[in-house]
Amino acid sequence: MLTDAATLVAHPGWYAAQGGGPGWWIVFPILWFLLFATVVFLIARRARRGWGPGGPYRGSGPDPAAVLGERFARGEIDEAEYRTRLAVLRPEGR
Repeated sequence: MLTDAATLVAHPGWYAAQGGGPGWWIVFPILWFLLFATVVFLIARRARRGWGPGGPYRGSGPDPAAVLGERFARGEIDEAEYRTRLAVLRPEGR
């Protein structure tokens, strides 16, 4: 009993003096790494997608094939002209 009391008096709260006990020192570097990796991942994903619809890597207008389809549906062009122009817009390799 006396040794327990002497230990408490000699070493009061040694966990608090070390920052909460062994093992916690690794948590914060891991959290910083995860934050950095998340930011890098989101920037890379956004760059691959061209920074959103109508971004710098994509055309800023509507899809030409959709406009052609609308013109065909309204009767402005006939089927032969529609298929000819669609073949130009969408080559066989794509």
